[in-house]
Amino acid sequence: MSAVSGPPAASGVAGFPFDTRARTDLRLRTVATARRVRDRFATVALCAALVVAAVPLVAVVVVLVAKGARWLGWDFFTSDIPRVTGRVAGACEGVDAALREKYGLTCGTPRPAMGPAILGTLLSTGLAALIAIPVGVAAAVYLNEIGRSSRTARAVRFLSDVMTGIPSIVMGLFVYTVWVVRFGTAGPSAFAAALALACLMLPIVVRGTEEVLRLVPDELRHANVALGGRGVHGVLRVVLPCALPGITTAALLAVARAAGETAPVLFTIGMTYSFNAAPWGPNTTLAQQIFEGAKSGDPLANRLAWSAALTLVVVVFSLSAAARFIANRYSTRLGG
Repeated sequence: MSAVSGPPAASGVAGFPFDTRARTDLRLRTVATARRVRDRFATVALCAALVVAAVPLVAVVVVLVAKGARWLGWDFFTSDIPRVTGRVAGACEGVDAALREKYGLTCGTPRPAMGPAILGTLLSTGLAALIAIPVGVAAAVYLNEIGRSSRTARAVRFLSDVMTGIPSIVMGLFVYTVWVVRFGTAGPSAFAAALALACLMLPIVVRGTEEVLRLVPDELRHANVALGGRGVHGVLRVVLPCALPGITTAALLAVARAAGETAPVLFTIGMTYSFNAAPWGPNTTLAQQIFEGAKSGDPLANRLAWSAALTLVVVVFSLSAAARFIANRYSTRLGG
């Protein structure tokens, strides 16, 4: 047998053969040169934009880790916030021991700690989420499943858009006037801060959940009705489970905004340096401690501010990752 050299010929259109050795990429023959150039330019521009957007993020993370990580430790998360600054601690070395004991002065440089602020952040943000997320999801269900184009639905959508653009300090002043001033010294608390944060979270949850519910196919609703399911049954067992990942994303966006808010907290939560797990009474948050420490010229306060900033970023990331993991597991179980 004689060997056949070269690649075999293939049949072309209408039986006309063509040599595969002369075959070229059809994309290069059919796509215009100008279009390929624009495509390459757009790809390079998008990659450059990604790099430009990532540079500030990486810079912030590097600075936070460099300035805040060195002070983190078990005592930082479990101890009370030091009442005495570094300057006062150094200045009271010559104070009589009796006066130190009488007024509780600590002359040694206190160890950085932020335990009460971490607890206050979780408490106020958690209470705000418990208030805003159920109300926001219920409002979104009404807007998309019941009211839709009614006057009430249009009014709620308009008010949600207006609330989205209201500055956070206005929400803080509103809750301060309605709640804190009314109850006097008992007004500042984690619950008051949660009310202000819930007002900021509510429009995000409403609009985000409504957009997600619109993406649920109508065929699922029709199938539920065809199988004899009632309206409430369809919402609870069909629509909401399908939209759960999107609802979780909307809730995470709202929680992320609430956890980092400072202006409404300054008016509503008060100030404390010790642990307070109750929703009543003065409390503090990481954002508040960052604000107080950043504007202070004391070295210890600055160190506390950087460590609190790093802790706040870690807390928000951890909560987001945990919520996303739970949503994915729940969605997988429904699909199985």
